[in-house]
Amino acid sequence: MFSADASLLIQIVWLILLLLMFTGLYQRIQIKLWILVIKSKLNVIKSVLEEDKNRVKNMLRNMGLSTPEELVSRLLDFFIIEPVSIEPTDIIKRMDHLLRVTESTFKQVVGRYLPSLGKHERSLAESSLSIVAAIGLIYRVLRHYAIQSEKEENYILLMQLMYLMPQILRVVKTYHEALDSFMYGKPIGDGVGPLVAYTLSEKCNITSRRVVDDTSVLEAVYENRRLIIVKAEGPGSNVGHPGAVISRIVEELGGRVDMILTVDAALKLEGEESGLVTEGVGAAIGDPGPEKIAIERVAAKYNIPLRALVVKMDIREALTTMRKKIYDSVGVVVENIERIIKENVPEGSTLIVAGIGNTMGIPG
Repeated sequence: MFSADASLLIQIVWLILLLLMFTGLYQRIQIKLWILVIKSKLNVIKSVLEEDKNRVKNMLRNMGLSTPEELVSRLLDFFIIEPVSIEPTDIIKRMDHLLRVTESTFKQVVGRYLPSLGKHERSLAESSLSIVAAIGLIYRVLRHYAIQSEKEENYILLMQLMYLMPQILRVVKTYHEALDSFMYGKPIGDGVGPLVAYTLSEKCNITSRRVVDDTSVLEAVYENRRLIIVKAEGPGSNVGHPGAVISRIVEELGGRVDMILTVDAALKLEGEESGLVTEGVGAAIGDPGPEKIAIERVAAKYNIPLRALVVKMDIREALTTMRKKIYDSVGVVVENIERIIKENVPEGSTLIVAGIGNTMGIPG
């Protein structure tokens, strides 16, 4: 009797499974479950966005802006339209122009609302608003695809969203954590390049200082060599324009530069150690293109060797307050710079060392 009941039950289960498969009900149930999960993750991102918007509004109120809602709403959806790429002629020049107009417009808008703040304090407000805008963009794009895929019952798109959600949530949480650093001007992992430049300058005999295009240029003497140290102007949240400045310096010197050495943070691969210092060739700078190509062009024009040192870290370490492992790597990088100079740059020569990255919280 028991075996007959079990056999009947198995047949019923198989019949239900066949009905689900051949009628498409299984897929519809799967879609509904995925939609529920995606919407729950979207609600998490929305709550993070609202929390960070309120934090930035309170920050702006403390800076003297009584009604920050207008500024936040104005810059939250601020966008940049990429240049036409179907015709690549002068695309880098056009991209550089658009990036600089975006940067200057953002600064002008914030400056108009907060005219009494100093340059460095305003930069913290600008960066904080940029972080909230980035979270807002992620939320709006995901919401768009979630609604679209639900309307069209697009199984493939829903599946992609479902499996990408954990990775996207990690990025959102990283931005959320990074906001604290940018609101209070704490050095972040991406500032390892500028910190190396500052540390190196402290060991040298500085002969001149100047600021060009939001970028500090320090000239020094290092063991009978002319050393030009380039970094973004600090201590505000600033990445400067190191590529354009290096190109200008080389042209001013008529190409008489024996080496250009760039130092930057680099995303590590899974399994690699944070703070690992590696050496290579090329321009270590992670901009959209204009700054990097400016260095490459001037180096190729005058046949100047391009050397690079990078400090490995993950995206969370790059955007949040600098960890001890990253800070400890600064001394290792400086030692590597000194070794490269002694091995490859003869006395009486000129070299440029550029610390690439956000110089927030780092003087100079």
